[in-house]
Amino acid sequence: MKKLLTVIAVALMSVTLAHAQFGIVAGYNSSSTKIKDAAADFKTASLWHAGVAYKINIGSLAIQPSLTYAMKGTSIDNVQYKTGYLEASVGAQVGLDLLVARPFVVLEPFLGYQLYGNNDDIKNIANKLEYGFGIGIGADVLKHLQLRIEWYKNLGHLAGTNITEAVDQTKAAILQKSNYQGVKITAGFFF
Repeated sequence: MKKLLTVIAVALMSVTLAHAQFGIVAGYNSSSTKIKDAAADFKTASLWHAGVAYKINIGSLAIQPSLTYAMKGTSIDNVQYKTGYLEASVGAQVGLDLLVARPFVVLEPFLGYQLYGNNDDIKNIANKLEYGFGIGIGADVLKHLQLRIEWYKNLGHLAGTNITEAVDQTKAAILQKSNYQGVKITAGFFF
C-alpha cells in the first residue's frame, strides 16, 4: 500500500512539474481606475512593478504564485505619496486553451511589506503590512508570453491599529477610495 501511494504521489508531482513554468514579470501600476486618469498618471508618476512568478497549469485552471516589488502611489492635497512594497501573491486563473492563446480571468490576493516611502509621513507609519486583491483578465500567447490587466485594491489601513479597528477599516476601504487602488498592466515571459 505504501509503494502504491508513493508511486501515485510521484506521478502527480511529475505531471504538475511538467506543466509548470518559471517567469519574469513587470509592468505599470496606476493609482486611478479610469483609463483616462491612468494615462494622466503615466505622465506624472512612474509607478511600476517587477518580479518573478511560477505558473502551474492544471487543465483550464492555473495557479501562479509571484514575488514582486511594487511601487504604489496616490496624490492627496497635491502631495504625491509613493511607497514600495515587496509583495507575495497567488493568482488563480481560469481559462480556455485555444492552442495559440489561452485567455483567462484571474483573482489574485496579495500580501506585502513596505520597504520604501518618499515622504516621512509614509516612511514612518506604524503598519508597514499591506494586503488586498486584484481581479482581471489576461492571455497566455504561445505558452511563453503573458499579458494581463487587473484592478487591484489594498484593504489594509496605512496606519497601525488593533484588530477590531482593522476589520472596520477594511470594510471602509472596500466601499471607499480610502486606500491604494488602481489598474495594473503586466507582461511576463515564461520559460
